[in-house]
Amino acid sequence: MPATTQQLKCSLEELRNLMELRGAEALQKINEKYNGVEGLCSLLETDPINGLPNSKAELDRRRLIFGKNEIPPAPSKTFLRLAWEALQDITLIILMISALISLGLSFYNPPSETVTDPNEHSAGWIEGVAILVAVIVVVLVTALNDWSKEKQFRSLQSKIETEHKFSVIRGGEAKDVIVSDLVVGDIARVKYGDLLPVDGLLLQSNDLKIDESSLTGESDLIKKSPDTDPVILSGTNAMEGSGKILVTAVGVNSQTGIIMTLLGSTKAENPSKANSVVPEEQINGVKYDSRRCLGNLLKPIEEESKLAKSILQEKLSALALQIGYIGFVVAGATVVILILKFCITKYVINQSTFQTSDISYFVNCIITGVTVLVIAVPEGLPLAITLALTYSVKKMMKDNNLVRHLDACETMGNATAICSDKTGTLTTNRMTAVQSYINEKFYKDAAPKYEQLEEKTRKLLVDGICINSGYSSQVLEPDKPGERRTQLGNKTECALLGFVLDLGRSYTDVRKAHPEQSLLKVYTFNSMRKSMMTVIERPGGGYRVYTKGASEIILSRCSYILGAEGSVTPFTEKQQEAMTRNVIEPMASDGLRTIGLAYKDYVPIGQNAEINEVFYENEINWEDEESVRTGMTAIAIVGIQDPVRPEVPEAIKRCQKAGITVRMVTGDNINTARAIATRCGILQPGGDFLALEGKEFNERIRNMDGSVSQEKLDAIWPRLRVLARAQPKDKYVLVKGIIDSKHSKNREVVAVTGDGTNDAPALKKADVGFAMGIAGTDVAKEASDIILTDDNFTSIVKAVMWGRNVYDSIAKFLQFQLTVNVVAVSIAFIGACAITDSPLKAVQMLWVNLIMDTLASLALATEYPTEDLLNRKPYGRTKSLISRTMVKNILGHAIFQLAILMAILFWGDKFIPGVVNARGMPPSAPPSRHFTIIFNAFVLMTLLNEINSRKVHGERNVFKGLFTNPIFCIIWVITLVAQILIVQYGGAWVSTAPLTLVQWGFCIGCAFATLVWGQAILQFYRMVNPFAFGQGEVKPTSILVTGDYEQPAGFLVKDGDKRTGQHLWLLGLTRLQTQMRVVRAFQSNTAFSHPSSLTTSTAERLRESYRRLQIARELEGRKMWFYLTFFYSTEVYTSYMAII
Repeated sequence: MPATTQQLKCSLEELRNLMELRGAEALQKINEKYNGVEGLCSLLETDPINGLPNSKAELDRRRLIFGKNEIPPAPSKTFLRLAWEALQDITLIILMISALISLGLSFYNPPSETVTDPNEHSAGWIEGVAILVAVIVVVLVTALNDWSKEKQFRSLQSKIETEHKFSVIRGGEAKDVIVSDLVVGDIARVKYGDLLPVDGLLLQSNDLKIDESSLTGESDLIKKSPDTDPVILSGTNAMEGSGKILVTAVGVNSQTGIIMTLLGSTKAENPSKANSVVPEEQINGVKYDSRRCLGNLLKPIEEESKLAKSILQEKLSALALQIGYIGFVVAGATVVILILKFCITKYVINQSTFQTSDISYFVNCIITGVTVLVIAVPEGLPLAITLALTYSVKKMMKDNNLVRHLDACETMGNATAICSDKTGTLTTNRMTAVQSYINEKFYKDAAPKYEQLEEKTRKLLVDGICINSGYSSQVLEPDKPGERRTQLGNKTECALLGFVLDLGRSYTDVRKAHPEQSLLKVYTFNSMRKSMMTVIERPGGGYRVYTKGASEIILSRCSYILGAEGSVTPFTEKQQEAMTRNVIEPMASDGLRTIGLAYKDYVPIGQNAEINEVFYENEINWEDEESVRTGMTAIAIVGIQDPVRPEVPEAIKRCQKAGITVRMVTGDNINTARAIATRCGILQPGGDFLALEGKEFNERIRNMDGSVSQEKLDAIWPRLRVLARAQPKDKYVLVKGIIDSKHSKNREVVAVTGDGTNDAPALKKADVGFAMGIAGTDVAKEASDIILTDDNFTSIVKAVMWGRNVYDSIAKFLQFQLTVNVVAVSIAFIGACAITDSPLKAVQMLWVNLIMDTLASLALATEYPTEDLLNRKPYGRTKSLISRTMVKNILGHAIFQLAILMAILFWGDKFIPGVVNARGMPPSAPPSRHFTIIFNAFVLMTLLNEINSRKVHGERNVFKGLFTNPIFCIIWVITLVAQILIVQYGGAWVSTAPLTLVQWGFCIGCAFATLVWGQAILQFYRMVNPFAFGQGEVKPTSILVTGDYEQPAGFLVKDGDKRTGQHLWLLGLTRLQTQMRVVRAFQSNTAFSHPSSLTTSTAERLRESYRRLQIARELEGRKMWFYLTFFYSTEVYTSYMAII
């Protein structure tokens, strides 16, 4: 190994010591010892322009010397460790202790006692051993599930890591590689939004600003440049600008790796290895980062552990706590009653003395009580959630949803609102320049010919586009005729570069004449600037500034414009308004994004200058951005088309049908945004919706002191559908306001999409944050919960389906488990009160618990989602997890099963052939067929009720989709077979006696009666209350879809209330008024309105009329149409008379 290290002139230790320095100190050492970063490149045998050779042998050699760019994860828990953790459950501990005591007492035979039945004593140990075996089975199954869950988590984490790529230059070509493939000596390209995976030194930068708060705790952005502070650290974020770095440390030797090693999350490395760093040396050597950063890194970890639970977890925690309390009370009462009855019967009535064997009975009472508690406590809920989530997450990957946070999956099922970006999500993000305005000529159909343009204008246009764009943005010509060009990098820049190609020019030729390192200054695009500027030196002396950005913003900075024949003319405010009206708005109305192009020339004093050129005498202060960007000369306006994805309108329609409001938040022009929103179906004709610009939005929601008023926001967001020219802060304010609002009954659950670095606050604040996998920055991805690997809105709809499926899976499990809980606890308690023993023995109840928790979790949590899930409104934040339909099913089936079991318990010996009464038998008696039939009938009814539980919204066909879920079928059959074996061959181990065919037939009949009873419950409640929403709550109303409306008092009544004659009269009169308003609106405007347009007042009245008509139709459709015949005929006659 040492021989290999000497092949390079710079060692790992030397680089590690160098990366401990900062700022001026680091710069001084680099210049003095290495003669600059280029000198260090020479020592590392790296070409600063072309990078490393793209050779596997060379890359492997560097990994051998400097290590891989991987931080080994903490070792996963072994199966034995998971089993030990499962054993820590307090109820299982009590059961084991009780079983051991019972087992010990079974071998103790006091000489003073007379044993009447030697076989009874010899079999006394069986119950204790059986309970221990049952506990071991439960522990092993739990550990197996935990092991499987952890394995899936590891797989998910690996998938997330392989999605993270970084741009490097190898062999003179730029390429994206997985971050784990980066090596020391690579030339990497840093761009806006990158999460830096390695340490490095800057070779070149353009307005690069880094967020180092994860390491230093300082929130201010740090400006980086090769001349001031060239040190770039892993784990930090590039918030602005771009640059190229020389990679100097990777993996455990990078700053992130050192800190993670100090935290103990990496495996201990062998100190003798050359590519390792000894933790002790790190602690002694690091002067700046490790100790200080350790606190900064631990802080978010601590905060993470204190994060609020997800919506479903909160509801389930509260429910489990309530059930646990009830179970504890019932279990305690069962133990007390059993012991009291025994003591009163033996010591008071029979006047017997205390014997040592009585202790065994007391222990058995405790075992029974604890077993009741085991059944009552829904410890299967966490398992059900985990199984449903991990199953869904695995399947969601195939639907282009990479879930980073598991709880986001179920939260998405509750989503009531989606705030979506436009570009790339609703549109294809394949941009093309289709219109342009150059030299006072509007080119609408195609790009102009290069020869048609004035000489000076065309050079400025082409150079401005090619130079003032990221050099990583490229457009590659197709390999075959008829295919599309390949766009790499920023899509807006690619559209402009494509425009250059359409002019017949080559952008690569321009860039060769102006290489990236020759650019004097670059002001990169960000959400605050809404523009990008690049400064170059003019051949004859002086400087030229090219700029591009949002057309309104660029024009507002222009004092001149290139007019007809390329003449420079002053650009006044009136001309700007005229251009906005005649050029920008028509482009925007066609759904185009409008980009303005401009330039500005600086010339030294003493040279001849045109009217638009600026003289300078001393050095120009390029940091004074305000003065640099004013006084520009407009070159052109380009309209870029980004077509709506063909599948998006249907996806949005599905969302609206599902009761989810879709809002579009974009940085584009309001007219562009409105046109795209209309095409997508977000804005609908006649809908009472709002489309606002960010500026107006802030004016409406803020108080005089600038603070956001929740009351004002509540007046806007229910009708807001489009927010244009939005800043990232506007998106955050909107999302926070909707989440915090108490305007809606069940509170809103908000999902947000974002791709930019500044979208991170909104993504973090949202209940579910979606980041774009293709166009999204690393910062946005880190802040998100789910990554859309195809950047497509339809994938969000699939996430909604999977989220609702998770919610329904939990609801199905709850419906099933709570029914079993009620029956098992009741039968044990009633048995304790009515007879001397519980009809269900401890081992039998543990078997029921295994069916109820583990096996049912697996079966019910693996249902596949269907389109029917989108036919109901979302649950919302505060709606109870257990619906009225579920309560009816739980109580109905529990009463039915209890009635059957009580009948068998008290009268089974009278109507079931071959059954002998076992109610009065002592607890030590051998197993009886009487109690075996109770156990068998209970389990079989539970199994058939598991099929009933597959439907929680009142659906009649409980078998629908049954055979599409093989896991459910397999587990159900295995459970049935196991029950048959237990009953027929379990014997004393599970306290069962073999049953005859007739007795089996009776149990099977009881089981199938459960299915019939389920249909009877459904029919009964439909007959009792045909208008109630308790039949499943699956159909959203149009009012929920289209927004909240103001309605006259008394106009709408609550669902289920009696419709009185007064309500019907109001309904008829409202429809009459609606028709009259429509007639009057047309009559009052036909004389003086333009035939193809409506005045503002008329349009407003028409919208109001249309809205009221929708509400009236909604109420009319609720099976009350026969009452309205008279009113309808009256309206028709009145409308006819009004027209005449």
